[in-house]
Amino acid sequence: MERRTVLGRLNWQAGEVIATHQETARAKSITLKVRDWTGHRPGQHVDIRLTAADGYQAARSYSIASAPEDTAGLTFTVERLEGGEVSPYLVDELRVGDELELRGPIGGYFVWEARIGGPLLLIAGGSGMVPLMAMIRHRRAARSFVPTRLLYSSRSLEDIIYRNELDSLNDKTAGLEVIYTLTRLQPPGWTGYHRRVDVNLLREVAWSPEQHPLIFICGPTSFVEAAAADLVALGYETERIKTERFGPMGGA
Repeated sequence: MERRTVLGRLNWQAGEVIATHQETARAKSITLKVRDWTGHRPGQHVDIRLTAADGYQAARSYSIASAPEDTAGLTFTVERLEGGEVSPYLVDELRVGDELELRGPIGGYFVWEARIGGPLLLIAGGSGMVPLMAMIRHRRAARSFVPTRLLYSSRSLEDIIYRNELDSLNDKTAGLEVIYTLTRLQPPGWTGYHRRVDVNLLREVAWSPEQHPLIFICGPTSFVEAAAADLVALGYETERIKTERFGPMGGA
């Protein structure tokens, strides 16, 4: 039974686009209806494959943004990469009613569920926010009060994916704190952080090492490696730091 389940997840299947939502100028969320979807865990991803008229195929991996409890459909978020083979089509051309080929869910290391506990520290760089959003949405759906802090590094306020939703969820009384740092452009009157994530910023916003937080970091490779190294230097336990990097197959 387990073998058939695993093999099934690696088979390509069709998903119908039932909704799209423009998150930023360059990022779009796409919701699919997948008939034989078996469910996923927060932090997992899917492979999406496009086939051209001449038979040429291109596949990329995209993190799932929806919570497992969301029965409306499977949502993933794509950021357009200039010169990319897949993301420009998904962001600019895809329409409701179209079909996509996908396989998954994939990955079992970079996952968090409410039963695992915390405190939880989530660190996102750019579109690395996508799998972390699945964790936050799952936390809400599970009615969990695991203490959670999100540190989200973005070029500007307009580049923050899910900003309205994150702002609505930012509530210390419910145990979720959302902290932005804007690295390139800040709006007039901005009083938040406006520098890259470094050891001093992490020292200011992270749970203390004595609280033994679970830490999930996702973003470009250099961002992830630097943040993880800084946390280890600050005394955080290596085995409680999980990372996900943008790879050659596309990533979050």
